[in-house]
Amino acid sequence: MENQQNHSRREFVAKSTLATAGISFGINALGSVKSNRVFGANDKIRMGFIGVGNRGSQLLHLFMKNTDIEVTALCDVYEPYMLRDRSKVDPRYIKDLRGRIPNLGEKFEKTPKLYEDYRKLLEDKNVDAVCIATPDHWHAIQTIDAIKAGKDVYVEKPLTQTIVEGRTMVNEWKASDRVVAVGLNRRGNKTYQKLAKEIPVGKIGKVTTAWAARISNLAPNGIGKLQPEQPPKDFNWDMWLGPRAARPYQYNIAPYFFRWWSHYSSQMGNWGVHYMDVIRWMMGETAPSALSAHGGQLVLDHDGDIPDTMQVTFEFPSKKMISFNIFEASSGNLLPYGELELRGTKGTLFADENGYKIVPGKPGQFQKWDSQIEPEEYRVEDELLSDGSSSGSTGALIRDFLDCIKSRNTPLCTLEDGHRSTSFAHLANIALATKTRLEWDAEKEKFTNNNVANKMLHYEYRKPWKL
Repeated sequence: MENQQNHSRREFVAKSTLATAGISFGINALGSVKSNRVFGANDKIRMGFIGVGNRGSQLLHLFMKNTDIEVTALCDVYEPYMLRDRSKVDPRYIKDLRGRIPNLGEKFEKTPKLYEDYRKLLEDKNVDAVCIATPDHWHAIQTIDAIKAGKDVYVEKPLTQTIVEGRTMVNEWKASDRVVAVGLNRRGNKTYQKLAKEIPVGKIGKVTTAWAARISNLAPNGIGKLQPEQPPKDFNWDMWLGPRAARPYQYNIAPYFFRWWSHYSSQMGNWGVHYMDVIRWMMGETAPSALSAHGGQLVLDHDGDIPDTMQVTFEFPSKKMISFNIFEASSGNLLPYGELELRGTKGTLFADENGYKIVPGKPGQFQKWDSQIEPEEYRVEDELLSDGSSSGSTGALIRDFLDCIKSRNTPLCTLEDGHRSTSFAHLANIALATKTRLEWDAEKEKFTNNNVANKMLHYEYRKPWKL
């Protein structure tokens, strides 16, 4: 991690003086004092959680499996989530969303402080680090504010809603000394950690193409058609909207359906980012040089405005390609095994978090060689925690983040990695919207052949919110 160590002599003296107290001080971007604890062997990391709904609750539970953390603060715009009281959740949510509504009712060692406004949580001196699991359009502002407040950050994927947000976040992080990790969970998986070392050095020969898909049959009704209505009285809808344009509450937007609304998310972001991250990691790629996308709302007639059918192809300067497909109006399996495929000159890899299979290539026309590699199958054994439960790839990512808070080392998935992988989703959505083959300058993060597309790299925030 490119931590900056340009501290003033005054800060250095202050740190030296107070080191024995287990506390160090720095000056944040706003000129106020921030507190950075120096962790001893038995010290607990005091965690604040911003967004404790569906995914936020899952992360809360995984963090709580680690004995060296203490949950000191919770924040959510929906009061029952903040209070951890399922009896107060709107019965309509429970009926329609079922497993997407968390059970709540956790037992904490000490009662955490509760906040509706994340900014108040960031002012809490009893919070060392935060986990951000709010909707996508909030991640950039909250991560930047957390860094400025001197907190270490674990932020859920997809990292951003725009490419400009991602680069702004990375710049803020690089100018700080904070540990910031992104929840692209496959980075914590043993199968992919193994393949990320072996594929670039020729395990299946020269890799030419890779592909994956998101398949979920939402036909015929999708998320339905509804009219605006009043939000539940304990749901702060204006705060949920944040930097996005004001609009009336609608039941099939929040708390979960926002994934199908382009102003707040997309399935290319929700699912595509996972696959783009692990594929580019295994292929040793950073960013595409060109792409095109095809599809649209071909089947579903509902309020959602993202494509139900989409095919996107990314091209790289290294003469490789990645294809991703979204099939939300059909079903069936894409691959004979696993969740993604890499094709090499010597064989084909099928992989997921549980393991992989390699099928040797066969000689084509005019070729006389026999199989150049042996078939291979690998299964990963998940590590169990002391309570006998599975840690999983996300659990491993969280454990790594906590270790990095103490060591100040680089996390498994950095903010730069998260930004680069999330950019694939934004590029794909822009390519589909413009119906153009786009050429991308990965260094300048601009399109070189389409000014209309460049205008889609960000949007105007609703006041008073700003990057």
